[in-house]
Amino acid sequence: MEKDYKYTGYNSYLKDSARILRKNMTRHERHLWYDFLKNYPVKWYRQRVIDKYIADFYCSKANLVIELDGSQHFTEEGIEYDSVRNEIMEQYNLKIIHISNVDIDRNFYEVCEIINNEVEKCQN
Repeated sequence: MEKDYKYTGYNSYLKDSARILRKNMTRHERHLWYDFLKNYPVKWYRQRVIDKYIADFYCSKANLVIELDGSQHFTEEGIEYDSVRNEIMEQYNLKIIHISNVDIDRNFYEVCEIINNEVEKCQN
């Protein structure tokens, strides 16, 4: 039986932090998780450890990471941090999609369509 697992530089030191983040998701993370990803036909993980980072959402079958971005991601420091994190995650052949919290609030169905299209592209 083939495992649905790809090595992503799992860092066990972040396991407890990821667990805490899963229990304390932001309003936008809860909305995307409970209203779309949780029952999606392809398995998604919340707050998944990848290397020395914790991705908001991760789909191993599609090699896809979704990051929800609040206002801190649009500062100079936030942009630099995201750039470095993206480079490291991309070394694991992952595609990263950044979605703003504003888009979750204002364009939720379009966000879901974008995610669905990316999963379909990655599986073909």
